[in-house]
Amino acid sequence: MDIDKKVWEVLCSEEQLKDRIKELGKELSKDYQGKKLMVVSLLKGSFIFCSDLVRALDVPVRIEFMTTSSYGHGTASSGRVQIVNDIKSDLEGYDVLVVDDITDSAHTMNHVMNHLKSKNPASIKCCVLLDKPSRREVDLVPDYCGFTIEDKFVVGYGLNYGDYYRNIPYVFVVTDKDR
Repeated sequence: MDIDKKVWEVLCSEEQLKDRIKELGKELSKDYQGKKLMVVSLLKGSFIFCSDLVRALDVPVRIEFMTTSSYGHGTASSGRVQIVNDIKSDLEGYDVLVVDDITDSAHTMNHVMNHLKSKNPASIKCCVLLDKPSRREVDLVPDYCGFTIEDKFVVGYGLNYGDYYRNIPYVFVVTDKDR
């Protein structure tokens, strides 16, 4: 599929993203007030969302990064999750918030959360920009969610297609229509 030749339908505009992240920041700041918060961003997809999200927080936060792989260059998760780069930090005593761009099958988030639980954090929750509950294969509901969406292939704002388009400042759906 050559998405440059397809019509892009905006699913979440820049303004909608900004407004929702501001709301999430307030909610998270309230929930983590007085706690020892560590945000773990799942690379590469969540880096833009996570950057904007942590800047919307008004509580102290430590930030770490993990790299996982389950998609390759396809448009659907393979269901096999690999931790490519793990965090090295001690999580004991931290309230951990795992941040990702999207949850669909939930295999990646489930795998990461179970892995991080073994490092004895005080608590562990997850926050995703987009949630596709209709694609769920694992019993996991994100604790915090930007937007719940239908089962459509989305790109932009950190979400990629073939390692490109992460820099588009909004989330779009690739349609079947040619430009």
